[in-house]
Amino acid sequence: MDGEMLTWIFVIGGILLMLAELLIPTGFSLLLGLSGLVVGLLRYIGILEDPSIAIGAWVTISILLTFAIRPLMKRFWKGETSFKYADEDYEAMDQIVDAVEEIDESGNGRIRFQGISWKARTLEGTIPAGTQVRIKYRDNVTWIVEPVDLLDVPQQDERTKTKS
Repeated sequence: MDGEMLTWIFVIGGILLMLAELLIPTGFSLLLGLSGLVVGLLRYIGILEDPSIAIGAWVTISILLTFAIRPLMKRFWKGETSFKYADEDYEAMDQIVDAVEEIDESGNGRIRFQGISWKARTLEGTIPAGTQVRIKYRDNVTWIVEPVDLLDVPQQDERTKTKS
């Protein structure tokens, strides 16, 4: 391989790495591409004529740029991140959902929760399809539910009844 070909490999490789930064924005390919352009320019000027020294210079310049410039890049161009503690089971408890299939104690029924059909079972009796149920907890991938109408019936006290 002649010297001019290696120079063009560094220049074109550097440009391709810098363009790859548009697809995968991490900062590394930009710095590797920039160091490739620097080595290509130094080879074009005639400073780095030996191919092994040119490759060593590319590695050294890449490492130096990574340690020198990347912290500045991270400081001024921060990525968008968010963090949230999520406990889906806790958030699902006491949610009212629809039974899409008959639910029994053996776990053969299904509910629709967050737009997805889930396995469900009840602890007592059978709940017909179309009934609204309340999620109590989850046992592995099966939601344990109870019918809403049995839980939400207000208990009337003799003192609170109105006379007619």
